[in-house]
Amino acid sequence: MMLAKDCFDYVREHIREVPNFPKEGILFLDITTAVKDSKAMQYMIDFLADKFKDEKIDYIAGIESRGFIFGAALAYRLNAGFIPIRKPNKLPAETIKETYSLEYGTDTIEMHSDALKSGDRVLIIDDLLATGGTAAAACNLVKRVGAVPVAAAFIIELDPLKGREKIEASGVKVVSMLHYDLD
Repeated sequence: MMLAKDCFDYVREHIREVPNFPKEGILFLDITTAVKDSKAMQYMIDFLADKFKDEKIDYIAGIESRGFIFGAALAYRLNAGFIPIRKPNKLPAETIKETYSLEYGTDTIEMHSDALKSGDRVLIIDDLLATGGTAAAACNLVKRVGAVPVAAAFIIELDPLKGREKIEASGVKVVSMLHYDLD
């Protein structure tokens, strides 16, 4: 099922733009206004499901926290399991960690060490792709246990920040519904 252009426009119109958040000069794209609208939510999940309907996906790995929203619904649609990738000290059993660079400093994400096994095919999902650090770290977690990151998918991609390049450099395909130039 191919979505019409007006579906993309509808979703874009339901994403709230918040200037100067979380700091001066940043335009925050708030997806919560789109997920609360049933039609926009349906379009977003339909887009993602359509892109991966012909792929063998064993698990959807959702990145905390908005990746959980799309990941669970998409796992249901694709008949796949759901794996949470979380900030440190949020998962109750043994984890593996991946630390990645931010503009000023580092951050870490974790996944249960037994969440995936060698050869599992995984779709990584989050709401927004900016610099690609978090998603690239999620891809690394998946690879470290011998699983295969089939793709990383997003609703929003901030094109000027070139996050796609960081992920694709590791051999992982990137799929995004909406692209923003930030101009």
